[in-house]
Amino acid sequence: MDNSKWPARAVLPIAQPGLIFVFIAILITGMLFYFGWGLFAWICFAVTLFVCWFFRDPDRDIPKDEKSLVSPADGKVIIVEKQEKCDYLSGPCTKVSIFMNVFNVHVNRVPFDGVVQKVLYYPGKFMNASFDKASTHNERNALIIKTPDDASFAVVQIAGLVARRIVNCVKEGEKIKKGDRYGMIRFGSRLDLYLPYDFDVAVSVDEKTKAGATVIGYMK
Repeated sequence: MDNSKWPARAVLPIAQPGLIFVFIAILITGMLFYFGWGLFAWICFAVTLFVCWFFRDPDRDIPKDEKSLVSPADGKVIIVEKQEKCDYLSGPCTKVSIFMNVFNVHVNRVPFDGVVQKVLYYPGKFMNASFDKASTHNERNALIIKTPDDASFAVVQIAGLVARRIVNCVKEGEKIKKGDRYGMIRFGSRLDLYLPYDFDVAVSVDEKTKAGATVIGYMK
């Protein structure tokens, strides 16, 4: 897991954790052109364009409603359910899971204003993240966040079959703001939200989400 701090946005709209991959791809492409390996150079150029697209980091319009909680990830809602027990919160909770495929923007954003109470990292497997057991078996990183109204919720980054690197750039005790970038999961995967039991859910299964823009629901 990468814990490096997310820096200020660069001129190019590319996520910081992906810059090294873009740099390597550009370097290899340039060398191939320099040595006259035309066909391989053009193939590598196409790969470079894909890498730039994959690590794209677009700006988003963050909802202004103080009670709205936004999606931490681009993807598709695969679970919306009430749970009597929760691994990250005391008592029952509402769980919302979002599956990210390789074509989604992979930058993760803070769902709601608050203070990071705990950062919990769990090593684990890399099974298909669409399976529900991925929530407890796969490598994952959880943030337990306390809101200004003293409510608590958790957002969990979960690695998947292809994803092998979780990037988290916030620390315990840090104040975070809704919509801010806080990390990513390289090459896809899943985000789980564990919310208060009385959370007012505004999305349904199979609905598409955009990180920082789609309202998942409302805090009471």
